[in-house]
Amino acid sequence: MTPAGDTGAPRPAGPGRPGAGTTSEKTPQTPGAPGSTEPPETPETPEGPSDPEAPGPASPAASGPSGSDAAPPGETGGPGTGEGRAGRFWSVRRVPAAVVALLLFAGTGILLYDAASVRAGRTGMAWRRTLTDELASRRLDDVFMLAGAAVLAALGLWLLVLALTPGKRSLLTMRPDVPGVRAGLERSAAALVLRDRAMEVSGVQAVRVTVSRRRVRARATAHFRDLARVRGDLDGALRSGIAELGLARRPGLAVRVRRPAKRRGGEDDAADC
Repeated sequence: MTPAGDTGAPRPAGPGRPGAGTTSEKTPQTPGAPGSTEPPETPETPEGPSDPEAPGPASPAASGPSGSDAAPPGETGGPGTGEGRAGRFWSVRRVPAAVVALLLFAGTGILLYDAASVRAGRTGMAWRRTLTDELASRRLDDVFMLAGAAVLAALGLWLLVLALTPGKRSLLTMRPDVPGVRAGLERSAAALVLRDRAMEVSGVQAVRVTVSRRRVRARATAHFRDLARVRGDLDGALRSGIAELGLARRPGLAVRVRRPAKRRGGEDDAADC
């Protein structure tokens, strides 16, 4: 006996409902076929499975350091910290430029005023007439002519030196540890730091430190301990202090140790380096 509304005729199988004579078990489906929920298996090749996230062969543009692909400073392939050239600071030269500008302005103004006076029918200035007569009558080998030419040549040479040299000799350039930042240290400040470091050495009574662009000179007096040991400790302390200053060009070191004047004598009265 069939339920009401069922004629007993087989119904066509549709999506989501089993056909006539089928069971509730699912039939195995081929991976990758339409309607399958399982992902298709990836065929293996002799080189290994193809992974979409695996790194592929590097292109020549990405592997080279040129262009925008170059490694930044501090990373592998880039310049390390403290490397690179650090040039000296250039002086503005305000005082020489102001002096030359004022002299040229004053001389040009006086000459223009005298020329305008002569054109207006007045008599020229006496100094200009005298200078014109002297230049017209004196020979080129005259002493005054040679002296004036030497003064003008020295002035021009001085201006060329000021234009071609950086100046600021009292400022020491520090290492470019931070990109885009330039730092400098005054010589007096560096000498003060090294003097404080030298005074920490046992046996040093007084010390005088002078710092130049190429050398650091220390002259110390020791009132006890052997002079050779004091000089060795002072040399090590000053070399460590120079390294900690962070200068782009590390200067040399010259150390001289002596006894005080009232105790000087014997064979160990001085130790130089």
